[in-house]
Amino acid sequence: MKPKAIEVKALKDYKLEVVFEDGKKGIFDVKPYLEYIQFKDLKDESIFNTVKIDGLSISWSNGADICPDELYNGTK
Repeated sequence: MKPKAIEVKALKDYKLEVVFEDGKKGIFDVKPYLEYIQFKDLKDESIFNTVKIDGLSISWSNGADICPDELYNGTK
Protein backbone atom coordinates (compact mmCIF):
# COMPACT_ATOMS: atom_id res chain seq x y z
CA MET A 1 0.00 0.00 0.00
CA LYS A 2 1.22 3.47 -0.86
CA PRO A 3 1.58 6.15 1.84
CA LYS A 4 -1.52 8.26 2.36
CA ALA A 5 -1.89 11.88 1.37
CA ILE A 6 -1.70 14.22 4.36
CA GLU A 7 -1.90 17.62 2.62
CA VAL A 8 -3.43 18.80 -0.64
CA LYS A 9 -3.68 22.23 -2.20
CA ALA A 10 -5.44 23.19 -5.43
CA LEU A 11 -3.21 25.08 -7.86
CA LYS A 12 -3.86 26.81 -11.18
CA ASP A 13 -4.29 24.86 -14.39
CA TYR A 14 -6.00 21.89 -12.68
CA LYS A 15 -2.98 20.79 -10.73
CA LEU A 16 -2.67 19.75 -7.10
CA GLU A 17 0.22 20.04 -4.71
CA VAL A 18 0.23 16.87 -2.62
CA VAL A 19 2.24 15.83 0.45
CA PHE A 20 2.34 12.21 1.59
CA GLU A 21 3.08 10.74 5.00
CA ASP A 22 6.44 9.36 3.79
CA GLY A 23 7.62 12.90 2.95
CA LYS A 24 7.04 12.71 -0.80
CA LYS A 25 5.79 16.03 -2.12
CA GLY A 26 4.90 16.95 -5.68
CA ILE A 27 2.39 17.99 -8.29
CA PHE A 28 -0.50 15.85 -9.55
CA ASP A 29 -2.05 16.93 -12.86
CA VAL A 30 -5.83 16.46 -12.93
CA LYS A 31 -6.28 17.71 -16.54
CA PRO A 32 -6.13 14.25 -18.16
CA TYR A 33 -9.08 13.16 -15.98
CA LEU A 34 -11.41 16.06 -16.83
CA GLU A 35 -12.96 14.29 -19.83
CA TYR A 36 -14.23 11.40 -17.67
CA ILE A 37 -17.81 11.92 -16.56
CA GLN A 38 -17.05 11.70 -12.82
CA PHE A 39 -14.48 14.51 -13.14
CA LYS A 40 -16.27 16.89 -15.57
CA ASP A 41 -17.63 19.06 -12.73
CA LEU A 42 -14.04 19.81 -11.73
CA LYS A 43 -13.72 22.09 -14.78
CA ASP A 44 -15.59 24.56 -12.56
CA GLU A 45 -12.77 26.06 -10.48
CA SER A 46 -15.07 26.61 -7.51
CA ILE A 47 -15.62 22.84 -7.35
CA PHE A 48 -12.00 21.99 -8.18
CA ASN A 49 -10.88 24.14 -5.25
CA THR A 50 -12.96 22.06 -2.79
CA VAL A 51 -10.32 19.29 -2.86
CA LYS A 52 -9.61 17.79 0.56
CA ILE A 53 -7.92 14.84 2.23
CA ASP A 54 -10.32 11.91 2.40
CA GLY A 55 -9.10 8.72 4.05
CA LEU A 56 -6.04 7.45 2.17
CA SER A 57 -6.50 9.84 -0.75
CA ILE A 58 -8.33 13.00 -1.82
CA SER A 59 -11.84 13.93 -2.91
CA TRP A 60 -13.97 16.85 -4.00
CA SER A 61 -17.37 18.14 -2.91
CA ASN A 62 -19.03 16.56 -5.98
CA GLY A 63 -17.94 13.07 -4.83
CA ALA A 64 -15.07 12.60 -7.30
CA ASP A 65 -11.94 11.02 -5.88
CA ILE A 66 -8.59 9.65 -7.00
CA CYS A 67 -7.40 6.13 -6.21
CA PRO A 68 -4.63 6.33 -3.56
CA ASP A 69 -2.14 4.35 -5.71
CA GLU A 70 -2.86 6.50 -8.76
CA LEU A 71 -2.44 9.67 -6.72
CA TYR A 72 0.88 8.54 -5.28
CA ASN A 73 2.29 7.18 -8.54
CA GLY A 74 1.08 10.18 -10.55
CA THR A 75 2.55 12.81 -8.25
CA LYS A 76 5.76 14.13 -9.80
